[in-house]
Order: sequence, then structure tokens, then C-alpha cells
Amino acid sequence: MSGTRRHDSGLPAGTPPLTSRHVSTPTRRVLLVSPAYLGSKRRIGFHHLARAYQSLGWDVVFVTAPISFLSRLRGDYRFEYPVREEANRLVPVDERLRSFVLMTGWQPGNLRLPVANRLSSQLFRRYAQTPLGPLAGLLPEADLIVFEGTAALLLVPRFRELAPRARIVYRASDDLRRLRVHPLLLAAEAEAVAEVDLTSVPTREMAAALESHGPVQVHSSPVDTAALDRPTPSPYGDGPAAVFAGVTPLFDYDTLALAAHLVPHVAFHVVGLPPRTMPPNVAFHPELPYDELVPYLQHATYGLLFFPPGYPSLGQGNKVVQYSYCRLPIVAPSFFCSDRSNMCVYDVGDEASLGRALAEAEAMPHAESFAEGIVSAKELARILAGEQP
Repeated sequence: MSGTRRHDSGLPAGTPPLTSRHVSTPTRRVLLVSPAYLGSKRRIGFHHLARAYQSLGWDVVFVTAPISFLSRLRGDYRFEYPVREEANRLVPVDERLRSFVLMTGWQPGNLRLPVANRLSSQLFRRYAQTPLGPLAGLLPEADLIVFEGTAALLLVPRFRELAPRARIVYRASDDLRRLRVHPLLLAAEAEAVAEVDLTSVPTREMAAALESHGPVQVHSSPVDTAALDRPTPSPYGDGPAAVFAGVTPLFDYDTLALAAHLVPHVAFHVVGLPPRTMPPNVAFHPELPYDELVPYLQHATYGLLFFPPGYPSLGQGNKVVQYSYCRLPIVAPSFFCSDRSNMCVYDVGDEASLGRALAEAEAMPHAESFAEGIVSAKELARILAGEQP
């Protein structure tokens, strides 16, 4: 035969075969909208998602919102970081990872009085028109946008308009009905569930509360499996050790003191909370970077969730899944809603039930089954992107 032959690829004969060096896969872009600051020591699910998408080859923009100069007056911990210097500009953090602090003069918030909340609703809806600065230029090229449950949900319709080809996801971390939020946020959440392509929640209880507004799927809070699987030396001495890791204004110090009194042979370690006068078997540690926190989770005898009555149930929240993935029994108040087999519950203020829960946790084997149903950050990242994990 004469003439130029063409291969199935449509290229002339003699053309080198296409390889990864010749064909570049377009980089996908994801925007993660969370109240957290990317550089914070406090690691939440969205931090793990950011690193997961980065490792999967995505271009990641971590958007901190809402945050305002007004919140600084309320002692917002995020102002311990350079959020003012980085306000409203794209800041490179790592390869394919950037931070954007969407700083405003004010932000919607619970005014505590019903009449004040009602009168402020229309004003607070104006948050949806917040100037986006350089962020607006990124939205048309976004492939995926993931919102956490905050007042930033008011931005969903606008992001949909500016990013018409993007898949938009609402990934709820907390049940807003159990938090003291402005009623407008509950309305914005319902509107977002009806608008987005996927709503993902960590508990069936949350799914039941939202599914009347649109389709909802249940996925556990993600864990950084790479960090939690790596070998580390134990930070503890001999004997059993119990750990609480986290930052919260509602920690139950009274139960901690009682527990330390009931089981003086157990070393109690509290990471990230202000110290109080306690029995000698209680040690307080400052807030730690996540990599430094990991050994405390891996090598504990059991985890602690000491919260007073009225604290919103974490269900399968971040602390629960971290403890469970490390195969730890968990001592928690009985008002927590969780069907996990490693929960050892007590009634707040009941010394006998607390003693039983502590003894049960200390004696409980660290079973592999405790980690069942927990997804890695990469698995959740793929699910939210509409891919199979």
C-alpha cells in the first residue's frame, strides 16, 4: 500500500506513541470553604481533605470563611495566625495548594435575642454579596466546590452562578440544630441542600433532619490514615493512659477531676486546653501540631469525651473517628448519640456510672472492628468529587 498510514490514534505512521510525557492530564481545581484557617494547628476534616485532594493531583484553594474584623473583638483564635496580612489574597502554601482568607468587616452571627435575630436577618443576607476579590477569577475554572456548615452557605447561589460547570457539595461536619446559630443559618442550610449536587453528613441523625430538603448521603468524618498509621514512639510511661485532644470552651473539668480521683493508677493527658488544678495523675499539654499529637492518640489506653450536659452530640465527629481509628475505647457522656461499639458511657454527675465506664474502657480490647466504616480523607475526597473511592 502506498500513501501515509494512520494508526488508531489518528497520528501518521512513525509518530512516537503517546505517553504520559506527551499527554498532560488537565489539573482539576477544588475550592474548600471552611471556617478553619489552613495554617492552624487545629486539624479538622477539611484540613485532611485539602491534603487529600493535593495528593490526588488537584489544584486546591482553601477558603477561610466566614471571618471578619468584628470576630477579632470576640477573641477569635484565628487572629493568632496571619489572617489580617493574608486577607483577600491568594497565598501559595505548597505545590498546588493555596490559601484565601475571605475577610469581611462583619459576618452573620447569633445575637442571642429572638427579636434581634429576626430583625437582623435581612441585613445578614447581604453577606451573600461579599466582594470576592481574586476568588471570583478562580470560580469559572473550578471543578468542585465543597462548603462546610457556616454562614458561607449564603454564597452557594452566587458560586453556582460564577462556577457553572463546578460540582457543588455541602459537607456538614456538625448538626446546626444542636448549635447556637442564627436562625438564618438554618434557612441557608436548607436552601443549600436543595441547591447543591450532593449533601454529605457524618450521622444518620443529621441525614434525617436534612433529607426533606434534598438528597443526603452519610459518610463518616475523614481521618488522615497516613498520619495515624505511621509508627511512633509512645509519649506515655508505664501503666494505662487516657487522652483528650482538642480545643473547646465546654470541656467538663469536674468530670476529669472525678475520673482522676476514681482511677489514680491511670495517667490522664489533656492536649490543647487551659490547665486547671487537678489530681497529680492529670497532665496538661499545649495545643500541638497534628503530627506531634498523633502519638498521644495511637498509644493511649482509651480516649475521653468529657462534656457537660447540653453540649451538642458529636455522633461520629472528628474526635470519635480519630479515637476509633486508633482502636481506642471511648469514655463519653450518655447523651452522646453514637452506635459505635467502643463507646463506654456514663451519666454526668453519677460517680458510680463514671467508675463503671472507666473500668470498662480500661479492660476493653483494642479491636480492629472499632475502625469499621471510617473513611480516609482520600476516600471521602473521591466520594465528594463524584468518584468511587
